[in-house]
Amino acid sequence: MRTPAESPAGAGVEGRSAGAAPIEILPGDVSGPFRFETLFGRRGPVEMEVGVGKGRFILEQARARPDVDFLGLEWSLKHLRVTKSRAERLGLANIRLYRADARHVLADLVPDLSCDRLHVYCPDPWPKKRHHKRRLFAPGTVPHMQRILRAGGFLHVSTDVRPYFEEIREVLRAHTSLEPGEDPLFPDAPGGQTHYEEKYVQAGRVIHRATWMRVSRSGR
Repeated sequence: MRTPAESPAGAGVEGRSAGAAPIEILPGDVSGPFRFETLFGRRGPVEMEVGVGKGRFILEQARARPDVDFLGLEWSLKHLRVTKSRAERLGLANIRLYRADARHVLADLVPDLSCDRLHVYCPDPWPKKRHHKRRLFAPGTVPHMQRILRAGGFLHVSTDVRPYFEEIREVLRAHTSLEPGEDPLFPDAPGGQTHYEEKYVQAGRVIHRATWMRVSRSGR
């Protein structure tokens, strides 16, 4: 059962009551780590999607599961505004969108043990070797993916780039204690569930998927 937040104010979002919080979080509103109970005006399950694109996945999930709160990150302002407009038309109160570098958000703004699921679908593979340092799945970032997940929480990943998929598996193995897992809500099924996945499937590309689970509260 969801319970209202005890206080409408708190670190993370300045000067807004829970009921008045808009869908888009503006950079100037963020003063420290998010308090999700303040951001959404209630306490309960939280899921994040890194790179929402045009919002196909996160909007579908927010509409289907109103008792879950969703934070979506997107660097493209154009795509963020498209998703925001669609969320407003759907009247969704359980979604917030933030335009920021996901590496910064994961490292500095998301509290420990605060998310039930982290969704990362078709992240930019930065194919040129000199750009590999920009990849999201890197030794300095993946420990934060583990840190923010609650015990029993899931990390869902997909990519159409097989070498990057193998690199993701290796960096998670080497730098986290996340274990391969099966999420009954999101089986690793073929096909596309985001805009980019569907686009790549239609182009004949194979989508590589995997799921990891945090099995305990303690990290390495």
